[in-house]
Amino acid sequence: MPSLEEELFPSTPGKFKDRGGAHSMNRQFYRCFASTSTMFLWALFLIALTASYLSFQSFVDSGSRYFSSAWGGHHWEKQVKSSAQIHRANGFSVLVTGAAGFVGSHVSLALKKRGDGVVGFDNFNNYYDPLLKKARKALLNSHNVFIVEGDVNDAKLIAKLFDIVEFTHVMHLAAQAGVRYAMENPHSYVHSNIAGLVTLLEACKNADPQPAIVWASSSSVYGLNEDVPFSESDRTDRPASLYAATKKSGEAITHTYNHIYGLSITGLRFFTVYGPWGRPDMAYFSFTKGILQGKPITIYRGKNRVDLARDFTYIDDVVKGCVASLDTAKKSTGSGGKKRGPAQYRIFNLGNTSPVTVPMMVGILERHLKVKAKKNYVDMPGNGDVPFTHANISLARRELGYKPTTDLQTGLKKFVKWYLAYYGHNHGKSVKL
Repeated sequence: MPSLEEELFPSTPGKFKDRGGAHSMNRQFYRCFASTSTMFLWALFLIALTASYLSFQSFVDSGSRYFSSAWGGHHWEKQVKSSAQIHRANGFSVLVTGAAGFVGSHVSLALKKRGDGVVGFDNFNNYYDPLLKKARKALLNSHNVFIVEGDVNDAKLIAKLFDIVEFTHVMHLAAQAGVRYAMENPHSYVHSNIAGLVTLLEACKNADPQPAIVWASSSSVYGLNEDVPFSESDRTDRPASLYAATKKSGEAITHTYNHIYGLSITGLRFFTVYGPWGRPDMAYFSFTKGILQGKPITIYRGKNRVDLARDFTYIDDVVKGCVASLDTAKKSTGSGGKKRGPAQYRIFNLGNTSPVTVPMMVGILERHLKVKAKKNYVDMPGNGDVPFTHANISLARRELGYKPTTDLQTGLKKFVKWYLAYYGHNHGKSVKL
């Protein structure tokens, strides 16, 4: 007699035989029930298998993110501490944000060379060629300056750095730069220049001891002001661009944190900083590239065809102003977010006091490059640019001992020398550092 298994699941077609009508309905019921049960069990198995796979994949992804994290771990902390180590009497331990940027890299190098501890911070975004930022990073690494890669809005990362190092000072230079780009990507300016500033100030407020802060404002805050030269006491409530508005907002925000939490804060209004390792989006930089490649360069003119003029300030002079601001900054008066007394609050212009028209600047580049530029003059569009800038630096001279010494002729000569060494005459591949 065949077994029940052989009856329900015959091994070969035709093996099952009907043995009477009395049991036919039962056999059909068992067959249906068995098939349904089997399908149900298979479904459960597949569900369990899928869930297990997804859980495993999640574990793998989490582990991958953990092990590939840009920060954290013993080795990373060791690098931060080593970079922050002070090598001079009464030296500083400084967190420099935007350290892979133009001004930030120069300031970091100057501080390190004199024996201060320096920890860099940068997000290496692609607003302009990240390879240039990586090259600056390599330069700083060769001088034992470690740059932490991260977003200034990452509160956990910033807090971690303050846990590892008792920073005496913060040089906050990280920002979304550029006037015209704000029309394309306005949110990046709010994210970096306002939200990022607040995130950093919160960390400084909660630190114990609180560091003194020096940060980069901008000459653009003078906006539509027509009184020259621009003085720190002039109106700054009429910005001409979103970039300028975020910097003006930064000045209001820093004043608030100074007033409520006792943070010592110094704001620096930079005036058209230029020089070696500069920003490719700046006019003198892009003009140099265009002239060498034989391409027309666009020169903007103001109303009634008036030439635009800028108070071009050489990078070495700006660095001296930044370092002097750190040296003269008084200690913050708060502790753990609580203010114990009034704290220092200052704003300074860092300019050259000698505005030069853009066509004159192009003429200097032509002489140094020994190439004639193909010029295309157009009216200045309504993109937030202002027709001129001119700094009154009497306050910085008196309080910081700030005294610029490099004129545009000399400064552009040094820039061209660097540019040709780094890019070559055709702006091809960069040379090795």
